Amino acid sequence: MSGHSVDAAAVLFHLDPMWLSAAILVATYAVLLTEKIHRTVVALLGAGLVILTGLLTQEQAFAGIDFNTIALLTGMMMIVAITRTTGVFEYVAIWSAKRVKADPRGVLVILALVTAVFSAFLDNLTTVLLIVPVSILIAEKLKVPPYPFLISQILAANIGGTATLIGDPPNILIGSATGLTFTDFLFTLGPVVAVILVLLILAIFVLWGTSLKATPEARERVMRFKEADSITDSRLLKKSLIVLGLVIAGFIIGEHYQIRPGTVAMVGATVLLLISSVGRGHKGQAGRLHDTFVEVEWGALFFFMGLFVIVHGVERAGVLSLLGERLIGATGGNPSATAFSTLWLSAVVSAAVDNIPFVATMIPLVESMGPSLGGAEGLLPVWWCLALGACLGGNGSLIGAAANVMVAGLGERFGCPLTFGRFALYGLPVMIFSIVLAHLYIYVRFFA
Repeated sequence: MSGHSVDAAAVLFHLDPMWLSAAILVATYAVLLTEKIHRTVVALLGAGLVILTGLLTQEQAFAGIDFNTIALLTGMMMIVAITRTTGVFEYVAIWSAKRVKADPRGVLVILALVTAVFSAFLDNLTTVLLIVPVSILIAEKLKVPPYPFLISQILAANIGGTATLIGDPPNILIGSATGLTFTDFLFTLGPVVAVILVLLILAIFVLWGTSLKATPEARERVMRFKEADSITDSRLLKKSLIVLGLVIAGFIIGEHYQIRPGTVAMVGATVLLLISSVGRGHKGQAGRLHDTFVEVEWGALFFFMGLFVIVHGVERAGVLSLLGERLIGATGGNPSATAFSTLWLSAVVSAAVDNIPFVATMIPLVESMGPSLGGAEGLLPVWWCLALGACLGGNGSLIGAAANVMVAGLGERFGCPLTFGRFALYGLPVMIFSIVLAHLYIYVRFFA
């Protein structure tokens, strides 16, 4: 779809489509950075301007929305919404804390590991929403500062989410655009993520291991928690875990039958809605449906849709193909130089702005480089560099990823606000070290 395919005559006041589309994109980013207006409103307003100014017709705008991404996110949100009502996530957090005898250092490490694993197989935004409140409660009971828990869980969520197709929204966008599968992500990015995670755990222990100490009385308070009391519906829990397992299996099996992940997630969500509603009356079924839909982050979904339309307008106006040509020119068309430029650019920009709109903009730009790099095969390292840079780069600042903003908001709600500077002190070094490791990994795997 790239190239100068906007009808210039249809554009408002016959303005240059390239300049107009770029101006709307830059203005959208600028307003997003101020955080004065909710990002969903900004994205939808930008999308409206793209259509009203004649850059796209309504039909073209809708064609630019990646409904596989929307369906995948919606389906996973619905599955998690039903599963969380069983209390299983609180159970896992309390059970984990008790396995290390409520030693705050052990609790810190094990909750970071739980966050990383859940982030890979649910998604990092959902994971922090479920784990962080329980972590703050445990920190309060142990009478230790909550900040190491908040910071380590942000870092672990972004690192763990990098490993799979569904772990971090940028990966969902890249997978949907390229057809890269769940197993592609797991086996290509999983090894380097595992190494980075081990090093993060060691860093957590070195940074906070000596300073976190709890009295025997405080530890005893946590040991008295009964994790079994967290489970409110064991029958629904079994059904939810079976469906979640089948959905993840469906991601892997569906790859061989051209069934997209969005379809798998939506079918799984619908099946779970069905089996969790059986035996209820009409009112009970309507209540279950309503409660599930309330938990879906509709604001995030409409943010994505607005963003897709804005980026599609820029793409059709030819801006991204022009930028792609310039980037190829700057790297001399060298595949490794292009890949590593993408890795570091993605990391730096994702630390400065939310990685979701950045990746949505980069995808068609990377696609436009295909012919110069030898087609789909030559682009593979560039796609992996974009995924690693955007996901790991999210650790560079408090606004680098949606999960970071979510944790900061939860911290504020529980009376322990996390400041930009305090997070950057730990997040930025972790981000730089992670990207150096990713650089070495990509070099050894694809270019050595």
